[in-house]
Amino acid sequence: MGQTAVAATSDRGLDLNNLDFEVPAWLQALLSGATDLGDGLRPYTPEEADLLRRAFEFSYCLHQGQKRRSGEPYIAHPVAVAGLLRELGGDAVTVAAGFLHDVVEDTEVTLEALEAEFGSEVRLLVEGVTKLSKFNFSSKTEQQAENFRRMFVAMAKDIRVIVVKLADRLHNMRTLQYLAPSKQRQIAAETMEIFAPLANRLGIWRFKWELEDLAFKYLDYEAYRQIQELVNAKRAEREAEIQVFIEMLRQQLIQAGIEHFEISGRPKHLYGIYRKMQQQHKEFHEIYDLSAVRVIVQSNSECYRVLAVVHNCFRPIPGRFKDYIGLPKPNRYQSLHTAVIGPQGKPVEVQLRTEEMHRVAEYGIAAHWKYKEAGSTAVRPDEERFTWLRQLLEWQNDLKDDKEYLDTIRENLFESEVYVFTPKGDLLALPQGSCPVDFAYRIHSEVGDHCAGARVNNKIVPLDTRLRNGDIVQIITQKNAHPSLDWINFVATSTARNRIRQWFKRSNREQNLLRGRHLLERELGKTGFDALLKSERMQKVAEKLNYATVDDLLAALGYGEITATLVINRLQEGTKPESTPLEITQALLPRSTSTTSRSKTKSPILGVEGLKYQLAKCCNPLPGDPILGVVTRFKGITIHHQECPRVAQISGERLVPVRWNEEQLQQHGQTYPVELRLEVIDRVGVLRDILSRLSDQSINVRNAKVQTFANRTALIDLCIDVRDKKQLTQIQSQLRQLSDVIVLRSRHPNGSR
Repeated sequence: MGQTAVAATSDRGLDLNNLDFEVPAWLQALLSGATDLGDGLRPYTPEEADLLRRAFEFSYCLHQGQKRRSGEPYIAHPVAVAGLLRELGGDAVTVAAGFLHDVVEDTEVTLEALEAEFGSEVRLLVEGVTKLSKFNFSSKTEQQAENFRRMFVAMAKDIRVIVVKLADRLHNMRTLQYLAPSKQRQIAAETMEIFAPLANRLGIWRFKWELEDLAFKYLDYEAYRQIQELVNAKRAEREAEIQVFIEMLRQQLIQAGIEHFEISGRPKHLYGIYRKMQQQHKEFHEIYDLSAVRVIVQSNSECYRVLAVVHNCFRPIPGRFKDYIGLPKPNRYQSLHTAVIGPQGKPVEVQLRTEEMHRVAEYGIAAHWKYKEAGSTAVRPDEERFTWLRQLLEWQNDLKDDKEYLDTIRENLFESEVYVFTPKGDLLALPQGSCPVDFAYRIHSEVGDHCAGARVNNKIVPLDTRLRNGDIVQIITQKNAHPSLDWINFVATSTARNRIRQWFKRSNREQNLLRGRHLLERELGKTGFDALLKSERMQKVAEKLNYATVDDLLAALGYGEITATLVINRLQEGTKPESTPLEITQALLPRSTSTTSRSKTKSPILGVEGLKYQLAKCCNPLPGDPILGVVTRFKGITIHHQECPRVAQISGERLVPVRWNEEQLQQHGQTYPVELRLEVIDRVGVLRDILSRLSDQSINVRNAKVQTFANRTALIDLCIDVRDKKQLTQIQSQLRQLSDVIVLRSRHPNGSR
């Protein structure tokens, strides 16, 4: 319940003496009118303190009556998030966003109302953190992907978005025990795959290790508990050994004339121990460096002086020295790391850094907030440290498939990098396993597209050579050179892989443009089609779908990046039928046929009751297709697609009007064979990925055939069973979104349509 008396009432009429949750000390001080909250952090200005008080009261009123799964008042969560941001040294806008981060998602307040009350900065942060739970999505994968796409776009505008989100996630992980086990595992997996790596990318170590340990606890509780017990069992012995090491080192540093330093032991977190055991295939008793000794000094030069003392006193272990001062990590982490044999004959890890380096190591991107004066706290996302964020935004444009987008984020957020140099001495960080082609595309897409060879350390090397730390890489380009399909199989970065795919799609632009035009014309009809393509409305549709011109839109439609249905939906938005090409578009859109008394028949086709009939093998129509019956001499009535070329050659008296019996089709669930031909990038595993996508949709594959050609795209012929045209369209749309699919055509048995 309410703590020490803070104030009689707030501006909103709240009795601040009797709040229904445990008020932390810093918030008590804030509500009592203080600007210095007594926690050693920078005091707020009166204006900033007023913003925070208003944000708390606004959130408290809106969340009044809401409970968490634990049974405590919901307001305890935003207060805890704001407190975490306060500990990081967040400015008033960031902490206010912590108070308010759930009000749009969980109450009826709009973003516009929030901006009117607290300003555009607060709105931007809250909007970036807010999930898309109020929208309808076809799958959890689509919802998760869209949430991350939106969050990363907001991050590009203001990096504080992700810091608020990390604080939100950390407190949710601390209280995860109140959720169902399935939900616990889902949230823990997302935390381990996305949010802990994001905390690492931002250098916020104190968030990273706790997120990892909490996620580890729910993902593999037995392993977590076992390591926890093993660590606790040897804790006293290990601490005594470390203390002996520290005292020996302290005396040596004093003798060396180093006067101002701090020295302490730091235990490794549980997930770090588990990961080392897994990566090095070791048992717990084989992991000796369970603790690290950290020495903090005043200058860079003193770091190297202390290193000399450490190596002079204790025997260094070869290959375990890393200089992150001369070569900082991408998240700006700096330290000297070394490992030596301690006085008990066991390895000890030693970290050497300055006070400034230590602040960056602990607080990461937030370090500059914690020790800066008021104002000027925004972080520019275009700084070099955020190269990885720019890559995330590039992938959003390149990867239309939600599953592939999420897999790419997971793959690239984890820190496992190699550091190489350009011929001019610029440093680039690439994922482990990168080759010169990855390097070329990292420089510029044009360099990658025209890469003809590479020199590494001034020696010509194959393009699939794996780069190592310190390599100097030079790309040899030629005007007529172009990507090879073989590159797909050995590049390590998603950026390179996607640029190669795009090149092959662009190289078939004319063919794709014609195909896109044909697909759209087939849906809309020929009447007025050319005028529609040249209209201002079609140009606006192209721009709305992120294409500069209508031709770009048609080309994208041709190689399957978007569907004709999506284009038609955009054409229809916000319009009324008028005497324009758009009216023709709407008139020709498929309309469902009303059910009549004839639908009571058990036949899947109405109009052939009591007669012998069969589906035409030349066009093999599907439910949902417009159909027409043709009277034959010996085989009864043959059912054709209305656009089948053979129907045009048949006299009118032999034609019979027929249509699908939708009621019977739904009851019996009959399937029909359809052949698909896919032109794909020839890489290892592409057929597996395609079959996996079909399996996810419970689609039966009758047979599959693959044809490969030297340095060309491959052809995959599939025969699948579908219920109707709608299901076929959905499958085609999903397959076209796969980045490896260049062209997809449906081919029916014994013919084509």
